Amino acid sequence: MSDTDAIPQFKQSSGSGDVGLSGGMSALAAGPGIRSLGEALAILLVAVIIIGGTELTLLYFEVPQYVLPRPSEIFLALVTEFPLIAPHLGHTLVELLGGFAIGASVGLVLAAVITQFPFVEKIVTPYILLLVTTPMLALVPLLILRFGFGYEPRIIAVALASGPMVMINAATGFRRVDKGKIALARSYGASTLQIFWKVRAPMALPMIFVGLMVGSIFGLLTAVGAEMVGGGFGLGNRLTSYSSMIQMPQFFAVVLILSILGILIYVLFFLLGKKFASWEA
Repeated sequence: MSDTDAIPQFKQSSGSGDVGLSGGMSALAAGPGIRSLGEALAILLVAVIIIGGTELTLLYFEVPQYVLPRPSEIFLALVTEFPLIAPHLGHTLVELLGGFAIGASVGLVLAAVITQFPFVEKIVTPYILLLVTTPMLALVPLLILRFGFGYEPRIIAVALASGPMVMINAATGFRRVDKGKIALARSYGASTLQIFWKVRAPMALPMIFVGLMVGSIFGLLTAVGAEMVGGGFGLGNRLTSYSSMIQMPQFFAVVLILSILGILIYVLFFLLGKKFASWEA
């Protein structure tokens, strides 16, 4: 096992814990939280200036709709076309949720195994690096040839894209547990499994949530890319269809939906981290 029986020196905590999770939940904690009415008004004002300025600029220079539609045209297209886009949104969500559930589950299990058994890490790490550095969209045509144009190749691609992200961040969290806490648990007779569930897993929650957030966003991008490569449904298919017919307001309406999905994913994991790992921030 990677844990040593030696009891290290205990260090004084500065109040935020000895676990140096740079880029962990502390990064999320500085996220969508609005601390005052003034901040909310400032954010709203900047949005009005950007949207209104873009609208007036495009209108003044008479930029054609097929080059860059005005925000009002995009919003109108979103409202009028949403009944047609909604089924494709449902297909994309099915692919994202299915692939992410598989990838995140495998990633968490692998992270737990490799941090407890260094020998397994030496075997698995090269393949994980291969998955991380290989663009999953390059494998989509091969997956389509094998599994057809249905959900299967897209779900597999999402799982392959999201799983390594979850595993890397979770493994980092499992490793960055203060050795003093582990030694204290050992002094009370805790087994390796008890130490993992009672010490490592709770202390790794901030990095786990970060991994889940990053993995789900990677999964969303992969799902949309896979839909653009092949198949007759999904938001990616709508992007390809609208761009081929030069329906740019509808095209940007789909882009706006994808942006909102990404923001919702971020907010979801921010709130989960705030509820279950707020002690780290």
